[in-house]
Amino acid sequence: MGAAAAMDWAKAAGHHSARLLLDFALPPRCPGCGEISQAVDLFCTECWGGLDFMAGGCARCGLALGAGEEGECGACAVDPGPLARVRAALGYGEIPRAIAMRLKYGRKIALARTMAGLMRRPLGDLAPGALLVPVPLHRWRLWSRGFNQSVLIARALGREVDPDLLRRTRATPKLKGLNPAERRATVKGAFALRPGASVRGRDIILVDDVITTGATAEACARALRKAGARQVELLAFARVRPGRVA
Repeated sequence: MGAAAAMDWAKAAGHHSARLLLDFALPPRCPGCGEISQAVDLFCTECWGGLDFMAGGCARCGLALGAGEEGECGACAVDPGPLARVRAALGYGEIPRAIAMRLKYGRKIALARTMAGLMRRPLGDLAPGALLVPVPLHRWRLWSRGFNQSVLIARALGREVDPDLLRRTRATPKLKGLNPAERRATVKGAFALRPGASVRGRDIILVDDVITTGATAEACARALRKAGARQVELLAFARVRPGRVA
């Protein structure tokens, strides 16, 4: 790891430790609404009932199958893309959005553990023994935020993680408001492996907080596949269902 990267992770670790001390000094609260809860990571009844759990669907993309479709959906059969499998814990909605925003911008980093807890069920569908690789932030965004939320989530999953394997080689504008084609064009070629790293023959699981169109994860997967990864899968906390807006 270079000097700049080491400084990034030292800064992120400092923020992480300080926030953990503060989070655990306060009474536990519902991750969804923030009301005082009986235990850490315990949702209130109303918020738990409002979660949209992802289940079943296409063997590759995880989305609902259409009438007459079995195994893979028609879109994956025509264009499977670089991701061998995509799984998310929840459909994106008000509660997952609040949790993701409070983690990223409210610096409630203990929520990474909450998110990971919900992601362990879909993680079981993915390649056992695969290396977890967080979707990276550009260093400018990492400096301003102090941490990469995907790294915190990946570490909380309790599997082998390489937090610095992938790097974002150039800053890209925010993708919100862009259509799928524009998103793919924006992130094309924006990711590369850490110099000297090898993934040849390995199974990789990309970890992210929210999937919108999947353009960023696909760009990451292409970089990994080009470097020789055997297969690349994607695991996220929440996913925008087709026809909905993030």
